[in-house]
Amino acid sequence: MHSNVSRLSTGLCLLLIAAPAHAQSDPLITNVRARRITSLNGTWQAIIDPYEVGYYNIRQSPISDGGFAANRKPRDRSDRVEYDFDTAARLLVPGDWNSQSDELFFYEGTIWYKRDFDYNLPAGRRLFVYFGAANYEAKVWLNGHKLGEHEGGFTPFNFEITDYVRDTGNFLILKVDNQRWRQAVPALNTDWWNYGGLTRDVFLVEVPRTFVRDYFIQLDRRASDQLAGWVQLDGPELRQQVALRIPEAGVEAVLQTDASGYARFRFHADLERWSPQDPRVYQAEVAAQTDRVSERIGFRTVETRGHDLLLNGKPIWLRGICIHEQAPLRDGRAFSEHDARTLLGWARALNANFVRLAHYPHNEYMTRLADEMGLLVWAEIPVYWMIAWEHGATLENARNQLAEVITRDKNRASLILWSMANETPATEARLDFLVALTEVARSLDPTRLLTAALVSHYLDDSTLMIDDPFGAHLDVIGVNEYVGWYDGLPEKADRLSWRMVYEKPLIISEFGAGALQGHHGDPLTRWTEEFQANVYRHQLDMLERIPFLRGTTPWILTDFRSPRRPLPVIQDYWNRKGLISDRGVKKQAFYVLKDYYADIAGRYE
Repeated sequence: MHSNVSRLSTGLCLLLIAAPAHAQSDPLITNVRARRITSLNGTWQAIIDPYEVGYYNIRQSPISDGGFAANRKPRDRSDRVEYDFDTAARLLVPGDWNSQSDELFFYEGTIWYKRDFDYNLPAGRRLFVYFGAANYEAKVWLNGHKLGEHEGGFTPFNFEITDYVRDTGNFLILKVDNQRWRQAVPALNTDWWNYGGLTRDVFLVEVPRTFVRDYFIQLDRRASDQLAGWVQLDGPELRQQVALRIPEAGVEAVLQTDASGYARFRFHADLERWSPQDPRVYQAEVAAQTDRVSERIGFRTVETRGHDLLLNGKPIWLRGICIHEQAPLRDGRAFSEHDARTLLGWARALNANFVRLAHYPHNEYMTRLADEMGLLVWAEIPVYWMIAWEHGATLENARNQLAEVITRDKNRASLILWSMANETPATEARLDFLVALTEVARSLDPTRLLTAALVSHYLDDSTLMIDDPFGAHLDVIGVNEYVGWYDGLPEKADRLSWRMVYEKPLIISEFGAGALQGHHGDPLTRWTEEFQANVYRHQLDMLERIPFLRGTTPWILTDFRSPRRPLPVIQDYWNRKGLISDRGVKKQAFYVLKDYYADIAGRYE
């Protein structure tokens, strides 16, 4: 936490709802941890509401008096009020509710959150409430006033509360609903735990009346000696001079914002390149006349040339691993800097230089620490398996989630790939949907490459073909395959060859096998560590025969919770494909892949 984090005097209160709704939050403030923030993390009051009686009446219309959001107390001994936050249960924030109580382990539905707080906002200042994420749908009130709502369980959102906050006695209430439904993103069917709740940090963010809301500072993809980007102010004094400084590199430029508070820039800058071998970052500062913000940013280029992937103009082979946002060494969703450092440290111990953050945007600590630790990143949104491709609101939801994660992470040097989807069916409606997402990504961030985890098909018994038509719209092709696990036995990989219609780099974005750590047998006994290691050995031999392969992200770093995995003793609602167990113990396959990556590193570095 930064030194400018103020102390919270009492508590806080938030509320979310589960009806299909577009995001209605204010424009996102970036780099909030560098602002004057008050953490609202800690213990919140919570009411479990599976029938949504706090929001709907018996006719399924919103309650006219505001329901639980009004935080009513009985006026006298005869007044009937059928809820009470003060005597309700307690939940820790950040944190999912499923891992905090046995009765909530499988719960999907609504929980109301509330915290009280005092805040003395100085004159001429503005205040926002910022949520790192709330899964899945959130409605938010402050002091009985509805601030807005947000849909999507893995991206940040914020609301301005300047006009509604008071010096004492504020109550913030959220209705959070993680029910799955067909037209959501993700939809009904996933292979990960649907952790509900306020799963990431919650902050109050204080800023000047006119402040630097957002900025984009990266190398120009077409001219790597040019620094390019833009600055966006928010407030009544939008025409200002803004200085962009990188003192360590002797960079300083003065910009003039227009009537909308926007200024674009492009100028020469002599900057050392960020890379996994040398994750060089600079302190960059954006200083307007009314506000100033800074953060550590690295600079690098990424591009393709035929089947090659180039980092800073040189070919690179991505030695990767997939990661779920499953907490290491405890149950529940990962959310802290310590969680991120542990997971990425395990990836580094694997000799990895690359991580795929599957299957949704992970918390911001992951990408910021990847910058620090020198790990390249594939990030994606939860357009997963089956989506309501022809439903317009579903597309708008996916676009919004993509825009929110790009807004949050666009200045991270480690992030080189935006992924649009995972294992989606090759239909015309799906193609139109995904192409629309690529247009959003390229318009918001022209500096990075686009990918997706596609699937292949057999031309004959021994040839796998990659020709998904969506590949024509991507820069890098990702393909998931499970030869040896879902597709035959391990030795099947020995006779397979691969073809691809695209002259683009290929990443095998998933392969693997399940094993219960400590369960042993011969290499053909399923669920044993020996079977998993056997799959990896045959897979790695097969991958060596793919001439256009430029990286892999096997599935997956650690075991993770999944309701699709009920097999007693072996799974117990854990997907066991991790190279590391849920207790942090490395399996045999970890060392097989580690040795392979050491060999690959010797060839490319």
